Amino acid sequence: MKLLVVQTAFIGDVILATPLIERLRQAYPGAVIDMVVRKGNESLLTGHPHLRKVYVWRKKEEKYRGLWRLVREIRRERYDWVINCQRFAASGVLTVLSGARHTAGFDKNPLALFFSRRVAHRFGTDAQPVHEVERNLSLIAHLTNDTSLERPRLYPSAQDYSNAQQYGAPYNKYVTIAPTSVWFTKQFPAHKWVELIRRFLPETAVFLLGGPGDAAACEAIRAATPEQTVLNLSGKLTFLESAALMQGAAMNYVNDSAPMHMASAVNAPVTAVFCSTVPAFGFTPLSQNAAIVETAEPLDCRPCGLHGYKACPLGYFRCAESIPAAVFEIR
Repeated sequence: MKLLVVQTAFIGDVILATPLIERLRQAYPGAVIDMVVRKGNESLLTGHPHLRKVYVWRKKEEKYRGLWRLVREIRRERYDWVINCQRFAASGVLTVLSGARHTAGFDKNPLALFFSRRVAHRFGTDAQPVHEVERNLSLIAHLTNDTSLERPRLYPSAQDYSNAQQYGAPYNKYVTIAPTSVWFTKQFPAHKWVELIRRFLPETAVFLLGGPGDAAACEAIRAATPEQTVLNLSGKLTFLESAALMQGAAMNYVNDSAPMHMASAVNAPVTAVFCSTVPAFGFTPLSQNAAIVETAEPLDCRPCGLHGYKACPLGYFRCAESIPAAVFEIR
């Protein structure tokens, strides 16, 4: 059996697709399992014990040329199943042209008509939530006969843990904060993070996490809390080193964004802040020790969208500003 999982969206989306790899490996111990991701996300899967190969689509640099090159490479493999976790046309093209014996994907993909198996893509409600992992696993339920929830998994190496430990080891206790998001309205405001950080000091060290593009935002927060125990590590750690560091934290404070799923993938303690988005969308943390913080105010404008916006459409960002730092449980 040869299987290919396609998820070329963002960091968190790749992490939330990893339960498929776990479930497929459980069902087919001898299968070849490969995955397609966009350039920049491949390091999430470094050393993954259940993957033979990770294809990298240079989606930003050469979208269509890279896509056709990838199609040719994949067709040579003659996969039994290609499983597409996305609802966008480009991934549909890759799936349809893959040359696989069978294909599976969501019914909302523009090319779903040409898939062998089409699965309903559904959102839940507050009363009956449906997690993104459950949606993804529904794509392979016919192969595994298992619909139970599976936690995402990443596999930091011994070297990743060693590199992370050089930051954590000098402190008796530390927390991490990943203060940014691609979308402004999914971001807890910087001044609110500063307020929270001051509640930790000086007993607990605070590490600010993010990518190279988050360094300035993290530095502004660090500068507002000029203690030696607040460290800006943005851009200094790989994905897997960040996950390793989070695993050793007393708590990890995150937005509704990729670091939340990173924490879940190593079962690290996590507190997630939901501003403009809501837990009912199905992107909640799955760690055993997980908490969700959101506004207590009934806001007619919330949620204002699935992904968030570059600015609050109404201008006052009440969904975030109404959350006091005091509601966070300091553990």
